[in-house]
Amino acid sequence: MKRRDFLGGIGAAGLLGLMPGLAAAAAAAPYRRLLILVELKGGNDGLNTLVPYTDSNYYSLRPRIAIRGEEVLPLGEGLGFHPSLQPLLPLWQAKELALLQGVGYPGPNLSHFRSIEIWDTASNSDEYLQQGWLARSFLRQPPPAAYAADAVVVGSQDIGPFSGGGRVVALSNPEQFSRLARLAQEGGASGGAALAHIRRVESDIVAAAAKINTSGPAFAFQTGFPQSGFGASVRTACQVLGSGADLAVLRLSLSGFDTHQNQPGIHANLLRQLAEGLVALRSALVELKLWERTLVLSYAEFGRRPKENQSNGTDHGTSNVHFAMGGAVRGGFHGEPPNLARLDASGNPVFSVDYRRVYATVLERWWGMDSRSVLGAGFEPLAFVV
Repeated sequence: MKRRDFLGGIGAAGLLGLMPGLAAAAAAAPYRRLLILVELKGGNDGLNTLVPYTDSNYYSLRPRIAIRGEEVLPLGEGLGFHPSLQPLLPLWQAKELALLQGVGYPGPNLSHFRSIEIWDTASNSDEYLQQGWLARSFLRQPPPAAYAADAVVVGSQDIGPFSGGGRVVALSNPEQFSRLARLAQEGGASGGAALAHIRRVESDIVAAAAKINTSGPAFAFQTGFPQSGFGASVRTACQVLGSGADLAVLRLSLSGFDTHQNQPGIHANLLRQLAEGLVALRSALVELKLWERTLVLSYAEFGRRPKENQSNGTDHGTSNVHFAMGGAVRGGFHGEPPNLARLDASGNPVFSVDYRRVYATVLERWWGMDSRSVLGAGFEPLAFVV
């Protein structure tokens, strides 16, 4: 049995991106506060998420798919939520939700594959880096060895910003992961030298599963989790945290945002799933007494073009809006909204906030780390965390 066959067999419940032995050498690291990333796969349409409903340019560019002014949920400064984001209004009113506007980078790339690679590695658009930005963070200052894992990825085999370093668990549900780890434990010395080698190489699977263990008594959540794919991912993430496992980062994903066709209905459903899932996540974190030390942050490879296309949708764009929420978040608007009267030659707005400033905020203001050593240059943090 080859190692790659074993990894293929554990599938979505496996352990990816491991560097065995790294945790044992870890000193105390500044990961006492949790980061939860939410990737909006495909490129969310920021203009129909945070709607500039008082800007006539918006309606000129989108005569069919614009959100009508009477449907918008006003937030102030001529901006408002898509109606599907209504569940997030209490967080906004409580100043626990920040909206990061105009986020992008110089020389934007409109390929899904390349642009998310740029975001994952915190590179320049013409620079190719092998390690994810959080992998570099873990290598420079490893999380405590007692942590169950450095990061847990829920609902995806793609480990993105963790690629190239750290103890990263990828799972679809914690029960399946625990069962597979139990099989590895119960195998004992049988199976010959090849399997013994696999067990040694993959020993962190067993160690992580023992700490991310939901086979026993689980935390009894009062929170009701949405009956959606994203809701299931939120429930799994909260079960991991409810097991008592310590982690530095959790990552969730919501797919389907590449809305080239028939955007209005598709996007409304995606935003509803996102809003309901985030509200459930907050509720569960409050129950676990983790809300005050958790930062939830959304990201995507790019936004959508301001001008609608001929298929009732939008094509790949550049600058975008992202969410940051948590008990220690400084709610409100951050950055600048897109200037729809001054688009570039490709019909996209110019970004106002380099995305690496968001990462610098996480590294410096959230974790108290030196961001330059991870990002390779100095980027001024934003003020969306206390």
